Amino acid sequence: MFVLSEMKDVIRISPENFHQSLSESIATLLNRKLANKVVLNVGLCIALCDITQIGHSYIFPGDGSSHTEAKFRVIVFRPVIEEILIGKIKNCSREGVHVTLGFFDDILIPVNALQHPSRFDETDQAWVWEYPKEDGEKHDLFMDSGESIRFRVTSEAFEESLPSGPPGSECTTVQTVAPYRIIGGINEPGLGLLSWWEAPDQDDGDDNEEQDNAD
Repeated sequence: MFVLSEMKDVIRISPENFHQSLSESIATLLNRKLANKVVLNVGLCIALCDITQIGHSYIFPGDGSSHTEAKFRVIVFRPVIEEILIGKIKNCSREGVHVTLGFFDDILIPVNALQHPSRFDETDQAWVWEYPKEDGEKHDLFMDSGESIRFRVTSEAFEESLPSGPPGSECTTVQTVAPYRIIGGINEPGLGLLSWWEAPDQDDGDDNEEQDNAD
């Protein structure tokens, strides 16, 4: 789920940060720049892990800041395809089940990846799995918001963010598509709500019987 990604960049250190050591300044600015940001085809950056190399620093005419080359490693959230994760249902829609991990919300389990047969309940705004019983009847199992769900990662999608102009200008654009999305599936045995697969507790009578046999 989490990986280390090697990156390099030129860090602009303004005079207000000169009181710190060079490595501290670079670490502070990198965390400010990358933390909780999606890097195209890399993933969601969580935090700086370490700085592996600091290169030369340059000061350009007319700019009092220093520009320093650096190589570093960042902790990145990017699950492996086919990896199984556990999250919570954020909400349901006709599009499918939307899942959150707490720090990442752009996860969708589409309709074709739900257990079959499933239907969308307009009243409760929840997907319902029509679970077949042994006697042939069907039992409705609701997927409500806030419940824990186990799913398999089936695909991912990156969207390049478009540049936007200053507020109020004609060239201002609104980014409506998430820069990084995960598609999951629960149409396999053992996947879905954790409550569906909980082992039933043994009866107290069984416990007493085992105790009597032991005596």
